[in-house]
Amino acid sequence: MLEVGRITRPHGVRGDVNVLLTSNRTERVAVGAVLHTTDGPLTVRSSRPHKSGYIVTFAECGDRERAEQLRDTVLLGEPIDDPDELWVHELIGAVVIDEGGVERGRVVQVLDNPASDILELDSGALVPVQFVTSLDPGVRIDVDVPAGLFTLDDPDDDPDDDPDDDPDETPA
Repeated sequence: MLEVGRITRPHGVRGDVNVLLTSNRTERVAVGAVLHTTDGPLTVRSSRPHKSGYIVTFAECGDRERAEQLRDTVLLGEPIDDPDELWVHELIGAVVIDEGGVERGRVVQVLDNPASDILELDSGALVPVQFVTSLDPGVRIDVDVPAGLFTLDDPDDDPDDDPDDDPDETPA
């Protein structure tokens, strides 16, 4: 199960609640969707956008008192099978390999970033997910990164350094 959101507080007197999604998949609050909690499943009866979240009516919550009991409840959902999406749980622990076949480290976390989420590797390197070219979930991530991206983290790995270059030699 993946954490997909949280019930923040009751809304009104009929058992509606405010839900803040941590997922970008709005089908999590579509009518008929089932979300899980430590106290059992909740089935979405209706929902609508409200401010930065959603007002949701769950079939299992019919009054204000029950809505109060759900305050701060973490909502969990099954992973969605979408081959075009990268899922955090599939990235963590995978080995990142660059276009040259060099192993750059394992993903230890995925950092939220407005421009592009970023893979943080155990080597300290940071790799924007936009450079991922293929994925074997939890095992291997192939990336095609701009020249120099890994040299920002490793001063010994400068692509402009050619071991055959003689620093005392003047270019012709």
